[in-house]
Amino acid sequence: MKITLSEITIADLAADYKDDNEGGVFGYSGRLDIRPPYQREFVYKDDKRNAVIDTVFKGFPLNVMYWATRDDGTFEVIDGQQRTISICQYVNSIFSVGGLYFHNLQSDVQQRVLDYKLMIYQCHGAPSERLAWFETINIAGERLTEQELRNAVYSGPFVSDAKRYFSKTGGAAYGLGSDYLSGAPIRQEYLETVIDWISNGQIKDYMGKHQHDADAKPLWDYFQGVIAWVQQTFPKYRREMKGLDWGGLHREHGAKTLDPVALGAQVDELMADYEVVKKSGIYEYVLTGEEKHLNLRSFPEKEKREMYDRQQGICPHCKKHFPIEGMEADHIIPWHSGGKTEISNGQMLCREDNRRKSNK
Repeated sequence: MKITLSEITIADLAADYKDDNEGGVFGYSGRLDIRPPYQREFVYKDDKRNAVIDTVFKGFPLNVMYWATRDDGTFEVIDGQQRTISICQYVNSIFSVGGLYFHNLQSDVQQRVLDYKLMIYQCHGAPSERLAWFETINIAGERLTEQELRNAVYSGPFVSDAKRYFSKTGGAAYGLGSDYLSGAPIRQEYLETVIDWISNGQIKDYMGKHQHDADAKPLWDYFQGVIAWVQQTFPKYRREMKGLDWGGLHREHGAKTLDPVALGAQVDELMADYEVVKKSGIYEYVLTGEEKHLNLRSFPEKEKREMYDRQQGICPHCKKHFPIEGMEADHIIPWHSGGKTEISNGQMLCREDNRRKSNK
């Protein structure tokens, strides 16, 4: 490994800057690949982007950036992509700072910006070394997400094509599934979720197997299939559907014959049930029948004390006395049989008897 320190100006960096969305982002007269396959999308918000330009205006030094030198003499950004894009976009008048675009500045101010010097560490080594540097060096600015790091480790045609589907705000996956997925596609959270679904939690294993696939179309087809199943099974959309483990539910129940009308009526009834605290859990419940997904309403501490005193600390099942800390509130008539969380339907059981009753 060899690292050399060099100095370039903003004018050098921004020369022939190009961002054609699909084809990549380039600068430094076409010799710098600003967004190689393992790099993230541009994630700086306005305040951080503007802070970079303000630093330049004031003549203060920016943090050193890291480039990797390729065999053909061109470069790729290891660390500094967000700062590089901020600078190049401003010089090309893509955004303004304080109401002024670059082309609005006086000529002497423009020249001062273009003459601003940037310090660059140029790293020479094998591709595997470049990825290792990327993981260890990229500590400035926005912290990398786990999926962004995976994209770096498993970079290749699969990741590049998968990002085309899943990593664009307003892109294909966003348009189809934003109502059902949590997170931001630009931070690779859509991609992480869908690979987690298809691999049943084995994300690294899946990415390792498919790293050199020519494209990510099978992943995209799978995602379309999951969303189509969700929309067919639960045609009435509610905001509680966002962020659920639809991949897991599809894996377990996708091959079953389900009645969307009956499921919809059950969902409507449960949504209106004040005993159900976790409304998002209703969808898992109607498919699995497991009450744990509903987080049913529990007795407040005051009512627990009242029931304990009423029973004089005696468990009605085993007839033994317990301190209140050794007892748990129980519905005499369970929720699924119509029982409500009312003190007239409550009792305190010892932990062992309560567990025994719950397991019946």
